[in-house]
Parts: sequence; structure tokens; C-alpha cells
Amino acid sequence: MSLITWAATFAKKARTLRATSRFMSGLGALFIMAALLSPLSSQSSEPQLLKSIGISVADLGNPYFVQLVETAASKAEELTGGPVKMVIRSDAYDWQRQVAQINEFIDQNVDLIVLTAADEYKVGPVVAKAQRAGIKVIAVDVNAHGADATITTDNVQAGVIACEKLASQMGYQGNFVIINGVLVSSVIERVAGCKSALNKYPNITLLSDRMNGTGSVEGGMEAMTYLMEEYDHIDAVFTINDPTGFGALRAAQQANRSEFLLASVDGAPFAVDLIKQANTPWIATAVQRPVEMAEKAIEIGLDLLEGRDVPQRFILIPAILVKKD
Repeated sequence: MSLITWAATFAKKARTLRATSRFMSGLGALFIMAALLSPLSSQSSEPQLLKSIGISVADLGNPYFVQLVETAASKAEELTGGPVKMVIRSDAYDWQRQVAQINEFIDQNVDLIVLTAADEYKVGPVVAKAQRAGIKVIAVDVNAHGADATITTDNVQAGVIACEKLASQMGYQGNFVIINGVLVSSVIERVAGCKSALNKYPNITLLSDRMNGTGSVEGGMEAMTYLMEEYDHIDAVFTINDPTGFGALRAAQQANRSEFLLASVDGAPFAVDLIKQANTPWIATAVQRPVEMAEKAIEIGLDLLEGRDVPQRFILIPAILVKKD
């Protein structure tokens, strides 16, 4: 091949390469433009601020807390549009155990902590530690000192409506006992509400309000067994939650005692089913609303993470009385 022929061939190839380059460059620009305009690209430009949540509740054997946790998980995924890692723990009303759990959440670098405080004040320092790490902390069901927001049942009102129902059904006279629980804000407020209702009726005698049923079926059985041994006749029993009420009922059945009426707080499905039965003394439960509570907790937590203003940071949710009639 002569030098002239080789040069002509090279020039032709060069023109072809330049044309191909211009085509590929234009095609690349089209791909880039399409990527910028695609919905997937616009979604990925918004970082998901809520990727993980640590939840510490009192008792995962209680249907109320199970519903609270499940609702929090589903609401988080609904609001973020993506998967949210859930780290779920039960503190069994032990504040030291809960402190260890919150430290675990901090170590795992969660974005949000939702807790029912085992002790309102003793969890305060670890709540502050979480906040220093950039984690938002939302208290539900029970107050937690220093939390970014608090959502609870109106526990005073729950105690009032349950004990007003008992008072009316016992004809505003007779012997009354309260099976108390762990001294957290929700329990203290329910008992205070109950006693404020009873104080209006001088013919009702409050025999006991100090027995700790520990918020459990077993604790309710033990407390009720003691009360039945101590008092020959009881007209009404108020328990601070449904598991305690169920334990009290089982103890009474074993002792062949059926002279009293019973009311409680929670609204667990098993309690509602028992109230509907004609042959049980359980006449009412003040229903808490864990779905609304959990949804509000996640909504506020996400607002705080995104830097939005949250003017109302203490929310009370009224209880609704489910009763036999």
C-alpha cells in the first residue's frame, strides 16, 4: 500500500471515528437527561432520615404493648416509603435493664427511640445521652424525664371512668379494693383518678390500695389471694391493667369467691371478650388506644428528625369505657 493510499484510508477512518464519537456523546447526553428526569432519580435524591428505631416497652406479653410495637413499625415504613430496622426490647418494669437497652440502641446508632419508661426519672440520664448522640426520644404510655415528646393515655380520666362505673353498679356503697402496680406515672395517675371518683361517695369504704399486682396475671393472682384472705367480703375491685384483672379473676374462681365486681384499664381483646360474657363479674375496662399513640409517636419523631416545628409535645389520648351493658 502506497503512502498516499494509506493516508486516504486513515483519514476516512478518522472521519468515521469522529462521527461515532459525536453520536455516542449525544446518546450519552440523552441517557443522562433521561436519568435526571426519571422518578427513581428524584426519589433517591431525598435521603431517608428514619432508617432504624429502638423500642423498649414494659411487657411484650401484654397485647397492648404488642399492638403498640406493631403499629410503630408499620407507620414508620408507611411514612418513609422504605424499610425501617426495628430493634425491640422488653424491660419487664426494670429500669436498670431499660437503661442497658437504651445504651444498646445508642451503640447501634438508631435514629429514633420509643420507650415506655420503667422509671420516669432514673432513665433521664440515658435519655439525655441518646439525645447528645443525635437520637430523638419519644415517651409513650409513661412519662420519661427529658424526652423530646410524650404521648400517653389520659390515665387520670381512665381511672375515673372505670371506678365511676364500679361505684354506680355497687349502688354507691360497700367495700372497695384497688390492686395497684409498679410506681410509674401511668399507674399512679390511674389510681389517683379512681380514688378521686370514690371520694365523692362516703358510703364506699376503700379497704386497700397498696397491693402491687406488678401489672401481670401472676401478680394479680397473688394480690387478690392476699386481699381475699384479709377481707371476708369485697364488693368491687379495680385493677390498673387487664392482665392484673385476669389474675384477680382466676384467684377468685379458685377460692370460690364471686361476690365482687371488677373493672380495669387497657381494653385488651381477652378482657373485652370476658366482659361480654354474662357469667363473669368483670363489668368494664377503660380502653387505651395504642394504635393512635404509636402513630403519633412516629409522626412526631419523623417531624423532629426532619427539623420541622412540633408545637405540641405532650399529648393525652382519652380512654373509652367498654362495659357489659
